[in-house]
Amino acid sequence: MLMTNAIVYGGSFMPTRGAVSVQDGRIRALGETLRAQPGEEVFDAGGAKILPGFVDIHVHGGGGVEIGGGAAALEVVSRRLASRGVTSFCPTTMTAAPATLRESAAQTVAYMGKEAGAYIHGLHLEGPYISVEKRGAQDPAFIRPADCAELERLMAAAPVKLLGMAPEAPGALEAAGWAQSRCRVAMAHTSATYEQARAGLAAGFSHGTHLYCAMPPLHHRAPGAVAALLESESATAELICDGVHLHPATVRLAFRLLGEDRAVTVSDAVAAAGLPEGAHSVGGQTMICQNGAVYMADGETLAGSACDLFTEYQNLLAWGISESAALRSCTINPARVIGADAVCGSLAPGKNADLLLLDGGGALLQAMVKGRWCGGMP
Repeated sequence: MLMTNAIVYGGSFMPTRGAVSVQDGRIRALGETLRAQPGEEVFDAGGAKILPGFVDIHVHGGGGVEIGGGAAALEVVSRRLASRGVTSFCPTTMTAAPATLRESAAQTVAYMGKEAGAYIHGLHLEGPYISVEKRGAQDPAFIRPADCAELERLMAAAPVKLLGMAPEAPGALEAAGWAQSRCRVAMAHTSATYEQARAGLAAGFSHGTHLYCAMPPLHHRAPGAVAALLESESATAELICDGVHLHPATVRLAFRLLGEDRAVTVSDAVAAAGLPEGAHSVGGQTMICQNGAVYMADGETLAGSACDLFTEYQNLLAWGISESAALRSCTINPARVIGADAVCGSLAPGKNADLLLLDGGGALLQAMVKGRWCGGMP
């Protein structure tokens, strides 16, 4: 298929008038003067924007289902994400018993390759080696010391792309050293001091899970993990840009310090995302959808996000983040974090044909995943 008469966001992540050719699920070529090959279908985009598909590396569920609920749940999440501009993702687990995590790994592997919408890169393990004090919605009953043997079993069961731990947790530095060549290691749900966070970066940590959240606040005499991550020259960091978890000013500050290549937008969407406002029983616990966020039963503790990456992208633009930086944070940056940038994250020949079609006003019209329109032809 040759998509012509479009505004294409190619390798520079800046708009250029041109065309995109897709063949066998991959991008064949893009440019201003492309011509259709013999027999190639031509689609006139009518001046629409073509963006790289979004990559969500931190998502727990949505539409009433959570990761770990089997193929049916993964199907719901896959379809829901594609309808919101996410073309690939990492199912993200919560702190749980070893058997539960192994089952989630097995379910993920069994479903990979069968996705109806967004496709799966591999697992994101958020916990169980975290701080009890900064656990948030994580179950304290299953928080435990880092265990390389357990990690090895999980990685043998499924591809693990991202591992979130508290660097001050027992055994975490050793586990980070062991895991860093196998996956990206992130500071997550941590009470770490600045010095402990710096030690984590030296030991193998190189990413921050939902920066600012489930971490001590940035304090002028106790800068903590936030400062350690922001001042690093290479560590990447996630930001939940739903307008609830973070004030826009803190997002602007993070983007200014992280630059265009280290800021990563994530949804952290939970099972209740997409459900009507009010209380819902999901996975054996009560979650309250209220004012665009999801809370625990106490109505105060944030349980995760009800948002999606495309809405967050629109938020970033409204908050003054440049179009290029906002787009990179939803595409190539998360793809690089999980080592998938050779196949997705930008529009380039040879990569998967994962792309979004937007109208002139920036509204999402349709998503293409590996050369297939997820909702039929636009």
